[in-house]
Amino acid sequence: MDLSIIVVSYNTRELLCDCLTSIAETVGDLACETIVVDNASIDGSAPMVRRYFPGVRLIRSPENRGFAAANNLGIAVSRGRHVLLLNSDAVLMPGTARAMVDFLDAHPGAGMVGARLLNPDGSFQYSYADFPSLTGELLLLTRLAPMVYTPTYPSYPLERSVQERSVDWVSGACLMARRATIDAIGPLDESYFMYTEETDWCYRARRGGWSVHYLPEATVVHWVGQSAAAAPARRRRQVYRSKRLFLRKHAGWGAAATFALAVRAVSALKLGAVALMALVAPDGDRRARARHAMHSYALVLTGL
Repeated sequence: MDLSIIVVSYNTRELLCDCLTSIAETVGDLACETIVVDNASIDGSAPMVRRYFPGVRLIRSPENRGFAAANNLGIAVSRGRHVLLLNSDAVLMPGTARAMVDFLDAHPGAGMVGARLLNPDGSFQYSYADFPSLTGELLLLTRLAPMVYTPTYPSYPLERSVQERSVDWVSGACLMARRATIDAIGPLDESYFMYTEETDWCYRARRGGWSVHYLPEATVVHWVGQSAAAAPARRRRQVYRSKRLFLRKHAGWGAAATFALAVRAVSALKLGAVALMALVAPDGDRRARARHAMHSYALVLTGL
């Protein structure tokens, strides 16, 4: 079998339907299987898959175990010589799966390859980036990164993204891994509940001697973060947790502790600022927004 496509879903029923339709319409003559891992959705996602996509293998997790763990459930039962992780809020464009398979087949040293991501309006979406570092994360946290690096750091803009290139890591929204690479480095690290798990996977692949590539002729429309859209405060906290884990694993405890301290310090400053705004805001709408921001920063402070 050429390819196993694994789609993790959490309460994205309509988007999942579009995703699976795009797979069926674009894989062409590839020998391919599709596996959906449902992370305890309550929106009817699983029944929809059973009814409209009977050829798709459905795995229902009794609880939301996170993105990494759910993908690993799919990887464990997959049979393809390549494995494509595809977000449920992503739609494959014609020829994308074939282009990625052909690229890995033509480049035996390549362990992983990612696609060019597009926003729903067709505009370019950041698709690959440099590995996190303590310096870079501190500059991002304090909003100084654009002055020290580039406005898009650690990602790369459209003008740097028109040709195939070797990169640090590619987005897990559409990431294809060679089976031999997975066998060599292991599956995703389930310590990451969500975010940065693909960064860690690419880091381990490169450390194991495999290259990671960005392939612009492979394109995917990506709606970005639909599963987490209803809880932006928890999303922010999870992003920081995952970055701290990455730094702890690959830069040491000192880097992770410094990053966590900086996140708490910045969050405390912002919490104080919005608390003051809530007191002096001239109207109820601004006070409500300030209270919402206070909750967000307090959640980071108490849960990092």
